[in-house]
Amino acid sequence: MGSPSIGMTTVTAEEKVFYQALGQRIAKLRKAQNITQVQLAETLGLAQQTLAHYEVGRLRMAITTLTALAKALAIPVESLLEEEPDLRHSKRGPMSKLQQQLEQISTLPRTKQQFVIQMLDTVLQQAS
Repeated sequence: MGSPSIGMTTVTAEEKVFYQALGQRIAKLRKAQNITQVQLAETLGLAQQTLAHYEVGRLRMAITTLTALAKALAIPVESLLEEEPDLRHSKRGPMSKLQQQLEQISTLPRTKQQFVIQMLDTVLQQAS
């Protein structure tokens, strides 16, 4: 049967896992901003099926597509590439409630993030 492939290129098992995780992050970020696959695909100039293949890790993504995707989602490219920390192997233990809330805020649409930032700024100014 041979090695697994993504698109037309043979990939290692590690690469396949990477592309699947990348796709899951893309889908999660897209959904958090209430953007459909169709809407995001149109923004990127792609077919919806191509975006669906990216989200399940079936296709490799060109760097130019990755940067356009980050721009369309209004996030840094690093956010797409960063793996979520595996808390089971963390020496510091589970995330604090504040860290969990910050993670949740980072998945909100940009306007809601700005609202939360304004609220925090107001509270912090009143506290000092």
